[in-house]
Amino acid sequence: MTGATGYIGGRLVPELLAAGHRVRVMTRSRERVRDHPWADQVEIVPADAADGEAVAAACAGTDVVYYLIHALGSGPEFEATDRRTAEVMARAVRAAGVGRLVYLGALEPEAEQLSPHLRSRTEVASILLASGVPTAVLRAAVVLGSGSASFEMLRYLTERLPVMVTPRWVQSQVQPIAVRDVLRYLVGCATLPSSVHRAFDVGGPDRMSYAEMMQRYATVAGLPRRRILPVPLFSPSLSSHWVGLITPVPAGIARPLVESLRNTVICREHDIARYLPDPPGGLLGFDEAVRLAIQRVKDSAVATRWASASVPGVPSDPLPTDPGWAGGTLYVDERTRGTTAPPEAVWRAVEGIGGDNGWYSFPLAWQVRGWLDRLVGGVGLRRGRRDPHRLFVGDALDFWRVEALERGRLLRLRAEMRLPGLAWLEFHVEHGPDGARPATTVLRQRATFAPRGLAGHLYWWAIAAFHGIVFGGMIRGLTRAADAG
Repeated sequence: MTGATGYIGGRLVPELLAAGHRVRVMTRSRERVRDHPWADQVEIVPADAADGEAVAAACAGTDVVYYLIHALGSGPEFEATDRRTAEVMARAVRAAGVGRLVYLGALEPEAEQLSPHLRSRTEVASILLASGVPTAVLRAAVVLGSGSASFEMLRYLTERLPVMVTPRWVQSQVQPIAVRDVLRYLVGCATLPSSVHRAFDVGGPDRMSYAEMMQRYATVAGLPRRRILPVPLFSPSLSSHWVGLITPVPAGIARPLVESLRNTVICREHDIARYLPDPPGGLLGFDEAVRLAIQRVKDSAVATRWASASVPGVPSDPLPTDPGWAGGTLYVDERTRGTTAPPEAVWRAVEGIGGDNGWYSFPLAWQVRGWLDRLVGGVGLRRGRRDPHRLFVGDALDFWRVEALERGRLLRLRAEMRLPGLAWLEFHVEHGPDGARPATTVLRQRATFAPRGLAGHLYWWAIAAFHGIVFGGMIRGLTRAADAG
């Protein structure tokens, strides 16, 4: 399994385990999968998807390889990145003698100019089909499920805009599919006969325009009918920024998705049913898929989100440490504060940071920083958090990602906003000194910044005047929250 920390991969692993398969997960970092509930049930092999030898070693001895990697949102070079990693995988599975390769791609329209996203998915499928290994390619359009990028776009656009002036692409025909049906097909592909070597169109029972999808979402969600006014003025670039402004999906990811919605993406065949028959009740319809996804969101039971995957292009350098780091200047803002609240209460406040709870200091400053980040193509603050109470290594948290977590003691966040350098934010919860009266808990907070070039140094000193308000206010707010229980 590749892409196990992504939206589909993180849901597919437990489905494969439930079906009785033994699973090996290839990941760049063991820490990224450590907190998944299935982590102790799989074999974990560290490897970078661009390293041919490491990928071949990870594939050795496996019967089936799931290729769920893509560079969506990594910038204008994502097609070249997708091509290189697909070629690496094609060579690796052939060299390792793998029995089957499975890829989740995208529906291809007939006689239309493909968007870059669809063009890349089509190219990857062709590379894998030419690998010399029996390959099954599932081609899907919009995947409906709590936490998917497509569902988040649909949800926020519909809920936040009762009246919409929209681009013409909202009239293009789409055949969405529920994530549970995608997972059922993917699991079934593991047992396809070796003679099956082809692509399959997969979609739900409903065909509709994106405008109809928004209207039906509104009906299922109990919202008034939306007024949708298509106009010809929106370019893909302008549309993506509009989506980025209204929804949590940043423009870098929204743009390739929006460009793809200009195409007609409906199934031309349903041959997959010859090998994997439809369930007795049929495939899940649009309304039921949306109803289930909305309920998952309400119940805070979203298993994976589009933000689960790493942000392409964000460096993965290790956290610089004072004694051992030789990389140049390192700026640190460190603060300590005691409280009579028990360590458990302090940890609850720390683990609950971000998302709807905010960052406990100067909300306007955090909002402005999030807006600025989105303006330059970053993820901004709107990714929120997957679970309102608990964090796990690898979780996206607004424009941070959880890099290290020792429950009850340590939380380290790594910045994924656009910065002229690398940044981390750490929280340590410690018991107060022995004999202290009254007994105290100590919260240590540390912001670390490794600047890149002159711009990095200027950035740090430009915001230095706000550190007392932002970082000082944060540690005071956290301890107040712990005191209040």
